[in-house]
Amino acid sequence: MPYEPLPDLATLSLAEIAALNAARKLPPVEQWNPAASGDSLMVIKANGRWFHDGGEIKRPAMIRAFAGLLRREGDGSHWLVTPAEKQSIVVEDAAFIAVDVVRTGDSLALRLNTDEVVLAGPEHPLVARGDPDMPALYLAVRHGTEARINRSTWLQLVDLADADLAVTSQGMRFSLVPA
Repeated sequence: MPYEPLPDLATLSLAEIAALNAARKLPPVEQWNPAASGDSLMVIKANGRWFHDGGEIKRPAMIRAFAGLLRREGDGSHWLVTPAEKQSIVVEDAAFIAVDVVRTGDSLALRLNTDEVVLAGPEHPLVARGDPDMPALYLAVRHGTEARINRSTWLQLVDLADADLAVTSQGMRFSLVPA
């Protein structure tokens, strides 16, 4: 079945976003703890590009499939996890990049470079790191993984922010700059 990209984020309602996320049916990697492990020879670059053994993975469907198997451990290491084996994967900054944002009702919906949509809120907080002169904003995605908010999306968030450079989503308030 060919991969169909999502429509423009601004055209989706909150209910449509929820339906798309439910239809994705991600594997339960949080339940899998295989004994066998290895090295996937994969790298996710800071710009969001995926590589295997030095060659770039260019098929969006393959990237989406691998992204659904990602888990980040407490020590910061990233793994591709299946019921039978887990393989390490190098992540230079964040596993995902947030490339667009739209306000839908009381929620901020962020589109990732994998065409997933994540709603910022209690389960997916925004976290500001760095310093006020060079802020870096991240969104918790799933299984410990994060998405770095790219520059244009950060500027979109600034347009949605109050005078203190903070945004609200699902009843939570998030600063766009580190304290």
